[in-house]
Amino acid sequence: MSSNNLVHIDFKQKFKDKIEYLKENLAPLGKDPGNSCASLTFMNILDVLDREELTNQYFCNLAIPFSAMAAYTSKNGSKGTCGALYGAITAIGIITGGKEKLVKFEVSKLYSKVIMFANKFERKFGSLSCEEICGYNTGTELKEYVRNRAWENKCVNFVLFAIEQVGKITGKELQEKWI
Repeated sequence: MSSNNLVHIDFKQKFKDKIEYLKENLAPLGKDPGNSCASLTFMNILDVLDREELTNQYFCNLAIPFSAMAAYTSKNGSKGTCGALYGAITAIGIITGGKEKLVKFEVSKLYSKVIMFANKFERKFGSLSCEEICGYNTGTELKEYVRNRAWENKCVNFVLFAIEQVGKITGKELQEKWI
């Protein structure tokens, strides 16, 4: 194939455009109970990929329960992970795998990308725990979370950061598997 026939998609720009759009539009989306930090992170990343097969509501429904786990506290006191992190790592899996099942060597590459993302997230926000970074256990303090506008004031930033970092961490795979 000659270089004239190659399709080029500027995923860096697509992620930048998505972030700019979401800076203006994300806060109200989180007030819809059919959305969650995990699903908004995941679905907006899938939207950047711009593939018809990734627009199915099944994907949104798959991601929503991850936000419920963000509110979970185990019997030993372990606190649930931020839903934006769950949405992002799910997207990293889809981007890294493309349309094929990951083969053995690619799984370790995927694990490395997820760990890299988690490290960046934790460095930026100080924790991976939803309760620790937003200041509320949304399972027991939902009224306070809503009243104090934690979604708009804090959680939106976690989603924006997650989407931005996924674009950066998966740049090579976006070009190799999603053009």
